[in-house]
Amino acid sequence: MNDHPNPPRGSTVLGRGSYAEALRIRAILRKETVGGALMLGAAATAVFWANSPWAESYFSLRNHRIGYGPWHLELSLGAWAADGLLAIFFFLVGLELKREFVAGDLRQIRTSVVPVAAAIGGVAVPAGIYTLINLSSPEVLRGWAIPTATDIAFALAVLAVIGSHLPSALRIFLLTLAVVDDLIAITIIAMFYSGDLQPVPLLVALIPLGVYAFLAQKYRWFFGHRQAAAWLILLPLGTATWALVHASGIHATVAGVLLGFAVPVIRTRAGDGAGAGPGLAETFERRFRPISTVIAVPVFAFFSAGVAVGGLDGLATALSGPAAVGIILALVLGKPIGILGTTWILTKATRARLDDSLRWIDVFGVSVLAGIGFTVSLLVAELSFGLGSTHYGHATIGILTASLIAALLAAAVLGARNRQYRLAEADEEIDSDHDGVPDVYRQDHRP
Repeated sequence: MNDHPNPPRGSTVLGRGSYAEALRIRAILRKETVGGALMLGAAATAVFWANSPWAESYFSLRNHRIGYGPWHLELSLGAWAADGLLAIFFFLVGLELKREFVAGDLRQIRTSVVPVAAAIGGVAVPAGIYTLINLSSPEVLRGWAIPTATDIAFALAVLAVIGSHLPSALRIFLLTLAVVDDLIAITIIAMFYSGDLQPVPLLVALIPLGVYAFLAQKYRWFFGHRQAAAWLILLPLGTATWALVHASGIHATVAGVLLGFAVPVIRTRAGDGAGAGPGLAETFERRFRPISTVIAVPVFAFFSAGVAVGGLDGLATALSGPAAVGIILALVLGKPIGILGTTWILTKATRARLDDSLRWIDVFGVSVLAGIGFTVSLLVAELSFGLGSTHYGHATIGILTASLIAALLAAAVLGARNRQYRLAEADEEIDSDHDGVPDVYRQDHRP
């Protein structure tokens, strides 16, 4: 049994993982790269519109309210994007988390302990830096969790621009960091950024959630092969769960994660006669990721990134404000300190070593790249200060500035290593035999 709570002494950390996992991660990251480009385009449009002569029309659109009031669902379009559409994004986070820890390489503690610990360090250090900077300002201190999350789509858009051939081990490490700190962020949102708790709607929400989980587990093959049935049966149950969680005072995106956790990962139950095929979580991920990538996240970015800068003087005022200063230092310095420092300490403490294909400069580059915060950071900023407030505007400018700085630094570090990454990728292709599986994977993962 090799599942030690820490990597065995003298072992290798940040290895390549299984070949199947490498292919799956590569496919996910390719889709997220497209999402990153769309998200950045939507955010740039919002910033331009909010600072144009037609700025009033942008804020009027964002603040326009629609919905059914008696059910507490008469919300502004900006709130619908944050509470509603972003629940789709967090549903995929729930699916990915469960997939990683049930059937992925992270189901083994010895392979998951380093990236999970690094993700925790990458959350704790930025939060600590922001808190220290803003201890004297309780109102601004409420945004302590803003710099905790990594935006994987934005990060991958940067990698696409610089044409990085990041090794599979670093791809898996980056995705794990992003997924785990998304889990930490949603836990923080549920615990610290929810409104007045209403226990009755929360308890009632357990009914549709329970029915949803039972049907998804019991009839996984049916919903996997009958797409219309999933839309007609599971979607209304999921929507009811979301609405009740929203009414309870807990942020509605938490419902998305819970619904993702309820979907089975394993393909079939033993002896059910359903035959082989992708698990329902994999099927749902394939169906919902385009909705999240093309619609949910870009629309959220459009409604959240629009802040009136007020010219160079306004920009200087925002950047010198405590919220922006705390966010910039936390993301640009805190993320690499937390991630790289935790990885290095854990490796040295266990006398482990990096995989032969990696150097510490590679881990540093990914750690800097993880300082790109956007989607979840904007959400927490909105929950902390309120959409459209002065502190929210300063925080948004801080998030955009920090993400730009982190992107440029990561591009410089990883771009300088790109030649080595290409050579390693070419070696893997040369070493592949007739079935296309590189020998390095075959050697490292013998049955």
